[in-house]
Amino acid sequence: MVGPNVALDKIPRLDTTNSSVDIDLIGIAKNNNERSAAVAFMSFNTMENLLKADFFNTSDDTIKTMMSTVISATLPKTTNTKLTKPVNFTLKHIREFDPSGSLSCVYWNISEWIVDGCSVLETNSSYTVCSCVHLSTFALIMQTSRPPESDSLLDLLNLVCVIMGLVFFSLALLTFVLCQWSPGVNNVARINICISLLLAHLLFLLTQQFLSLIRPLQVLCAVISGVLHFLFLSGFVWMFIEAVLLFICVKNLSQISSKKREVLSSGFLCVIGYTVALVVVGVSVGLLPEGYGSEHCWIKIDKGFIWSFLGPVCVILASNMILFIKIIIILNSTLTNLNAEVSQMKQTKIMVFKTLAQFVVLGCSWILGFFTNGRRELEILFLILNSQQGTFIFLVYCVLNNEVRQQYRKFFRYLGYVYAMDANNTEDYKIMTRK
Repeated sequence: MVGPNVALDKIPRLDTTNSSVDIDLIGIAKNNNERSAAVAFMSFNTMENLLKADFFNTSDDTIKTMMSTVISATLPKTTNTKLTKPVNFTLKHIREFDPSGSLSCVYWNISEWIVDGCSVLETNSSYTVCSCVHLSTFALIMQTSRPPESDSLLDLLNLVCVIMGLVFFSLALLTFVLCQWSPGVNNVARINICISLLLAHLLFLLTQQFLSLIRPLQVLCAVISGVLHFLFLSGFVWMFIEAVLLFICVKNLSQISSKKREVLSSGFLCVIGYTVALVVVGVSVGLLPEGYGSEHCWIKIDKGFIWSFLGPVCVILASNMILFIKIIIILNSTLTNLNAEVSQMKQTKIMVFKTLAQFVVLGCSWILGFFTNGRRELEILFLILNSQQGTFIFLVYCVLNNEVRQQYRKFFRYLGYVYAMDANNTEDYKIMTRK
């Protein structure tokens, strides 16, 4: 409130929790006989859930979202309420900002939101400034184009592929744990690739299946996106470790591997594999904690925060591609020097398949994601390859591994023997079961 003896040159900005207003109250007071005027500025918590964006009638078939709390400004105890200047309202965004969306400053008129007399003065990802030539009840509404209809066939393929990938991740992990035929360092990398990607794909699948229940819980959604960020990043770090170990193995085919195990111990690799991802996520949380929790409970794309994931991934993929090409060159040179007995057609085919499968195991196929650009064929190929990393790991390191097959044969022979003993109900079976 200001009176005739006010000594201020300008009325200070009036603030509420998520909004503020700049009004020329002194100019309004000068236009009144009493030389006085008053302004009341209020914001209404959760009122946007009642006066929804659906009350904003537009001709376009768009999705309308309330981007601010509802505010109200009036001039009580003021005879002449004519504004001398437009009033500027600063409204903080309460939902994720879509750069492709269209913002509208609206006011409530009896039973609907309309834009008459209000316009957007400036905006960024955090707030918008609205300029209005009258006072009323205001809000900020964003219009976005409707997404294309969901492709049910692609969704079904995604579900089937991810579930299949989870099964083979589990089988590969179980094989690595139970078949202790080779305690080398390489197994540590493969086990942790399976653990990281198994948990990441499983959490992502469950989140998307129950997204309608999780999305309203903002904190839970943000925590899930942070955990997914960590799990996928750790998976990529372990892919890089696997690429380095494979390169060392191929380059030193004629050398004893004990020296390699002394230099790259399991504990050292575990520290690298998880600490790097943890540091990246920790720094990301410290710099921009609100960057987590998008509409799909993933990393938000505004402010370039998505590069906290894409940046490390691009570096790892580029490094793995370079190592993969070097491995191919070394293997090709080695195969040409093999004698005729070793380099039979069957062995060559297996070597070629293992080499191509290693391209997927090392995550190089994720590069396709940068080139899909809505192309259905590439999207399907990207989906199949990257959901089946567990399948390729199981085929290359379990099915096509002679030592693993021998372990499986012993295991199944043992099961057959136990079954036979059980069928005969002999004393030998009772002694075996006690042991």
